[in-house]
Amino acid sequence: MEDLDRSPVERRPVESREPLRRSRDDKVLAGVCGGLGKYLGVDPVWVRIAFVALALGGGSGLLLYFIAVLAIPEEELTS
Repeated sequence: MEDLDRSPVERRPVESREPLRRSRDDKVLAGVCGGLGKYLGVDPVWVRIAFVALALGGGSGLLLYFIAVLAIPEEELTS
């Protein structure tokens, strides 16, 4: 049998992302949309539009927003 050169699989470093936090700076109500926007790399206005559309389309946006307020911790204060 032929010896095959079995080099280890090349591993790329995983992009490290800041943890999901509610924003203290970009907030209208509780900072959920600002934090999600920063985490996902999109403008928080788009996240707000999505929550409003879900709220008007059956009310699930309000429920999801309330759950997010409880589940996502707020950003730490930086001095």
